[in-house]
Amino acid sequence: MDNLEEDLTCSVCYSLFADPRVLPCSHTFCKTCLDNLLQVSTNYSIWRPLRLPLKCPQCRSVVELPPMGVDSLPTNISLRDIIEKYQSDSEPRHPSCQEHHRQPLNMYCIQDRQLICGLCLTVGQHQGHPIDDLQAAFIREKQTPSLLLASLAEQRWGQVCELGEQLEQEKVRCEGLVRQDRQEVNQFFQSLEVVLARKRHAYLEALDKAGSEVSRAYDPLIHRVKALQEEQLDLVSLGSSVEEEDSPLIFLEQVHLFRERIEEFIKTPLPSVINLSVTPRAAEHLQLHWPAVTIGSLEDAPVPKVCCCARCGGVEAGVETEAGGRDQPDSWVQSLWWQLWPTFSVMLLGLLLLLTALWLNPVGGAPVGFSLLSQFGQLVHGLSSELITSVWDAAGSAYMVLEAAVERWSSHLSSVVEKTSQQLAAFFFLN
Repeated sequence: MDNLEEDLTCSVCYSLFADPRVLPCSHTFCKTCLDNLLQVSTNYSIWRPLRLPLKCPQCRSVVELPPMGVDSLPTNISLRDIIEKYQSDSEPRHPSCQEHHRQPLNMYCIQDRQLICGLCLTVGQHQGHPIDDLQAAFIREKQTPSLLLASLAEQRWGQVCELGEQLEQEKVRCEGLVRQDRQEVNQFFQSLEVVLARKRHAYLEALDKAGSEVSRAYDPLIHRVKALQEEQLDLVSLGSSVEEEDSPLIFLEQVHLFRERIEEFIKTPLPSVINLSVTPRAAEHLQLHWPAVTIGSLEDAPVPKVCCCARCGGVEAGVETEAGGRDQPDSWVQSLWWQLWPTFSVMLLGLLLLLTALWLNPVGGAPVGFSLLSQFGQLVHGLSSELITSVWDAAGSAYMVLEAAVERWSSHLSSVVEKTSQQLAAFFFLN
């Protein structure tokens, strides 16, 4: 079809021939194109009267036309018929049905809103559906959009606008709530950060004080040791200079002075190495106290008083802990007492249990406890009679109460004594 269209195209206007006319040289052109060419040729040519010269655009030969001009040229009827047929065949045709081969889709199914063929309507899946011409359906529904728009009443538009305003207001309100909550969250965590920063600062200040204590404890000793080192170096230098002295008198005098300085230097006591301990240690304190700290009790979170304490024989002296803790010993003896107090408590408990066991087993018809109280009375015989009497009466009353309690719990205490005896034997064996 493309090659055919090229053959049916005028070589002057490059369009399909319109009223094709044949020149004497047998070439065909559009009548309008030949009129334009003839007008140009007559304006610039001198030719015989009653003859109109025209140069063929294709073969360049000059032909003479009658006075009537291009109208006198014959029409190429065959070419015109071919062009008309070509134009009719080029018009758009109805598409073919995919289900029924080569059947044109020339009907519009109103129910399914699609083009169908005749077989689709009679024997196909659109059988019995209402149909219409596509163009007629188009014209009929052309006014439908405007009618639908007219059905949208002003009240509906007002409701939609009011709903939009309400939604915008609700959005603004919720965004305000979110902003308020964001501020609350920031303030809450900023307050926590302030408290944590204050606790951190307090703890670091305590550590700085401990560092200052370390410096005050060690710096004088270090300076003293450095002074001793410098003095010893001076003595070594002095000894070298004394050895180089040649004069006997001066040498003997210098040796005497050198001896005195050496003896004085040797007698100078060396500073003792102190062993300080930083208590409490940060890791232990934080792991022991801070896991139980809640957000509400963050203000009351414990910050210890850190100190540097000297150790004597592996026992800390002067350990300082948090306020509200146990009593703080101020000497290594008291610290030793606190270290050995659990052992003493176990020993006292063991002695008390042994005494109870002796009361449970009377000797010679009288409880051993009673004899012990008698011996206690003899020991305090040197005291005043009034004091002895009061103490004796109190001891006797205590003995009666204790004897009644022991009788009620004798079965239970017997097993406890047995187990305690085993534990005491193991304890004394290990110690």
